[in-house]
Amino acid sequence: MSSDHPQRRLDIPALIGSRICHDLISPIGAIGNGIELLSMAGVGGGPELSLISESVANANARIRFYRLAFGQSGQDQATSRSEILSILRDLYAGSRMEVFWQVNSDCRRDEAKAALLALQCLESAMPYGGRAEVTRTDGRWQVVGTAAKLRIDEALWTPLLTGADVEEVTPAQVHFALLPDTLQGLGRKLVVTRSGEQITLGF
Repeated sequence: MSSDHPQRRLDIPALIGSRICHDLISPIGAIGNGIELLSMAGVGGGPELSLISESVANANARIRFYRLAFGQSGQDQATSRSEILSILRDLYAGSRMEVFWQVNSDCRRDEAKAALLALQCLESAMPYGGRAEVTRTDGRWQVVGTAAKLRIDEALWTPLLTGADVEEVTPAQVHFALLPDTLQGLGRKLVVTRSGEQITLGF
């Protein structure tokens, strides 16, 4: 049976990402609640319980981050500033990366997705730590990374500069392939600049 209406292409990888994150976040949250109850009951208040609690908080934040960065998104969906701040605070607590989300209002989920993917690209270039700042001015996003020591993989960064397809990525580098696709869906062009110890991704 045919139809005159154009069919919307399903983003299968994003749907899979959303499903996995959705199914994982509930049991991890339950573990966190159980640890909190044990703590309130005065059971096992030593370093072991603290370590488990910190690990659960990090896993929870990572899954919430992945749900935004890799999951399904649309321009009719919004993401609150408080949610993003909470995710970034828990995810980067105690790490060598400092992340500052300087967007002072809620934003479209698909734009937040692009910003988080850009943040991951910067994180890949700053394995020894550094500072990242996300801003939005008049609808224009900038994700700026600063580090004393940058590690630039030309096979990953050159396609971002030229607009060419990334030929090959590992699972740990998948954000380099997803960012251009996400921006194409937004109808935006990525601009990458580098100056000394700083890299800026704008869109």
